[in-house]
Amino acid sequence: MRFRSLIAGFVGVLLGCGLTAVCAAEDGGGLGRLGQSLAEDLHGFWDTRAGVRTQSDSESQSVSMLETRLQLSWQHDWDAATLRLVPDFIYDDVEQHRDIDLEDGQGWLDLREANLMLRPAEFMDVKLGRQILTWGTGDLLFINDLFPKDWNAFFCGRDQEYLKAPSDALKVSLFHGVANLDLVYVPRFDSDRYIDGRRLSYWNSALGRRAGDDDRIRADPPDDWFDDAEMAARLYRNLRGYEMALYGYHGFWKSPGGMDPGRGVAIFPELNVLGASLRGTVGRGIAHAEVGYYDSAEDRAGDDPMVRNDEARALLGYEQDLWSECTLGLQAYVEWMQDYEDYRRTLPPGARATDEWRQVVTARLTQKLLQQNLTLSLFAYVAPTDADAYLRPSAAYKVNDRWLVEVGGNWFLGRDPWTFFGQFERNSNVYAAVRCSW
Repeated sequence: MRFRSLIAGFVGVLLGCGLTAVCAAEDGGGLGRLGQSLAEDLHGFWDTRAGVRTQSDSESQSVSMLETRLQLSWQHDWDAATLRLVPDFIYDDVEQHRDIDLEDGQGWLDLREANLMLRPAEFMDVKLGRQILTWGTGDLLFINDLFPKDWNAFFCGRDQEYLKAPSDALKVSLFHGVANLDLVYVPRFDSDRYIDGRRLSYWNSALGRRAGDDDRIRADPPDDWFDDAEMAARLYRNLRGYEMALYGYHGFWKSPGGMDPGRGVAIFPELNVLGASLRGTVGRGIAHAEVGYYDSAEDRAGDDPMVRNDEARALLGYEQDLWSECTLGLQAYVEWMQDYEDYRRTLPPGARATDEWRQVVTARLTQKLLQQNLTLSLFAYVAPTDADAYLRPSAAYKVNDRWLVEVGGNWFLGRDPWTFFGQFERNSNVYAAVRCSW
């Protein structure tokens, strides 16, 4: 039902675009003016990528990525409205599933955006439809950004923009001199595009080993319209050069946060989050801090080992230019499981316990050379508590205004195969990409 609704919306947007263009042409521009309008409003790129694993993985094929995609971005602005459509047309040789699934991003079409933004008043914007949503201060670390992420795309070497998966949502933005307010309503839960074994192998605790496509995670996400809705809010303002924000979220864990042992399926328990952030200039750089409390509504006592406990999360970051065209960003992040003793007490015999604390530090080093045409970058995650790490090196060269070539890698390191980054060690890969933009 949801798929048909989205396709109907997609077709409706296309028809609306066509009718709008025809009306504009009939108003006195003719076909020539119509063509000029479409050319001015249409942009996009063609991107081809290939990657291979650097380690043998019996659960996955050696080719980690072999795909080409055409993205078309069409946007038309009126005085009080903006219509935007961004489809990706894809050939993916690694993914054998060719049918379109707009929830998981599978098949030959991934509809990134299809929305209408209205400006009914000077103090209000309203955006309705499929859109990319994001907020928070972290650099590739997320506390209060509870919008869907595509971890398969991120770990296999697609462009970083594809980490953010689309939401089918209504967003209302209210502006005032004292503070601004963003309200987001998602009528039916949008989960992460999480690691399920289809493309990347993972640690399966039930099997006690790494698993892949033959042992995919079976999940039961909430899928009732309006009953399984998500709501998010951000209240923010600038004060003397510092941006302060408060956040709230009501919905579900975005990736599986529990297990139903009776049915043997992963579940998405209810989740409420309250948080805050601060960002501004400190010394010669920019600092940011963010905190959030995760209220796992189906296990507030912490005595159900099949559901994630409450958590407190925090991060602190700083970014500064080291020398000409060279920037270093550092972050420290921590997760603190609540009611840990109750969790340990009720853990089934033989089950491996999660640590009470999880710490992660990140570093991003970026150097631009050759009149900013060459960008060298390294983003590193290191988790001292888990004894694992994840490295993302890349080099991108801008040949001219249209063409870009890139090479990079995703390297996972870990002492144990059951830690977050360590479980993906056999998915380590290198890739190359060519992109033409217009």
